Amino acid sequence: MSTAPASSRVLPPHRRPELLAAGAATVTVVLWASAFVSIRSAGEAYSPGALALGRLLSGALALGVICLLRREGVPPRSAWRGIAISGVLWFGFYMVVLNWGEQQVDAGTAALVVNVGPILIALLGARLLGDALPPRLLAGMAVSFAGAVTVGLSMSGGGGSSLLGVVLCLLAAMAYAGGVVAQKPALAHASALQVTTFGCLVGAVLCLPFAGQLVHDAAEAPVSATLNMVYLGVFPTALAFTTWAYALARTTAGRMGATTYAVPALVVLMSWLTLGEVPGLLTLAGGALCLAGVAVSRSRRRTAAIPGQAEPTAERRREDAGRV
Repeated sequence: MSTAPASSRVLPPHRRPELLAAGAATVTVVLWASAFVSIRSAGEAYSPGALALGRLLSGALALGVICLLRREGVPPRSAWRGIAISGVLWFGFYMVVLNWGEQQVDAGTAALVVNVGPILIALLGARLLGDALPPRLLAGMAVSFAGAVTVGLSMSGGGGSSLLGVVLCLLAAMAYAGGVVAQKPALAHASALQVTTFGCLVGAVLCLPFAGQLVHDAAEAPVSATLNMVYLGVFPTALAFTTWAYALARTTAGRMGATTYAVPALVVLMSWLTLGEVPGLLTLAGGALCLAGVAVSRSRRRTAAIPGQAEPTAERRREDAGRV
């Protein structure tokens, strides 16, 4: 009885970063999906600005403790432009206007408009960062966006939208895209933890005008709402934004943006399991389209292994890593 050589059973070294980045992206998507469930609870007791500030302060505290334990210093000057822009746009402005927008429109409309973000990320990444737009990425994003539209329409409350709410959600999508594209270059000069920590701090400083409202809301909010706010800061912000930055440093902005199309499908599943909201067939079909599109956008052409073929070159490994 013959057995495969040990070398064939060992993961090639050039694949390990790819798998780690994929795992980090998965953690991000799952935690960001869970955030929508927590926001629904905390948002009933906290105003948009107060919720954003409380979330950012909780996240900054958790990240600060980790930085001290890991002895992470201040990011180099070359990283600060990207950190500052992403902190203002994504950590600060995005969180406030998204919280506000979701109070003006139904969940389906919010999901529809905000999911323009990944498309903007791909376009901005191609224009400003020189990222490629391979056909598989474009096709996958088209399929996922169709799924997001399907989920949004199936969840729409019918007449629950307002022009202000749609504009706010569109501004959130634009801020999200701009923040991601600004963050990408900073990751070439600083660690994922540094970029996330100081971006979170910038966002918290931007939201300080809501401190009085936060104190007022916290005094009257039920414990469950406050715990959900803290959860949002520690997990979907501190942990998920760090794993996002880790993965973003190892792939293109467009591919990472496409990955977030898995969020609507996971939100549907989590709402079903935790809130007892049974999705309809149209919602399930839309969620399946979202996941299928993500699979297509993250796939890559595979070539058959040839016996005796040389190991991939460093340039080829970098190209492969860009497809994560």
